Amino acid sequence: MTNESHSLCDQIHIEQLEVSTRIGVPEKERANPQRLTVTISFWPYRQTCDLADKIDQAVNYSAVAEETKNFVRDQSVKLIETLADRLATHLLKTFPIQKVVVELRKFVLEDAKYVSATVTRSASVG
Repeated sequence: MTNESHSLCDQIHIEQLEVSTRIGVPEKERANPQRLTVTISFWPYRQTCDLADKIDQAVNYSAVAEETKNFVRDQSVKLIETLADRLATHLLKTFPIQKVVVELRKFVLEDAKYVSATVTRSASVG
């Protein structure tokens, strides 16, 4: 059975990880770090059946979460769309994953629970 026949079957999901960064269009909004949440779904290259229950064979979701917090903390952007794109690209370059979906939630509007941006990115083949 080739890897392609079951590619994108196994997925890891990190739900509403709390992060903090400077973000917003007005300079005043970026003056202090804001609380955001990020939800990440990713598809490792290695399938669950290939892992032999060994963490060193898997993409460690704790490492993905920690890398996400560090990466986001070091950013200063205007748009959540930009941050979501940069984070997705960074995760694809940093971990052996073939696809990632990143949703960033920002709690900025008084009359809305949150505003979010979602991006889906896949690793380049070749």
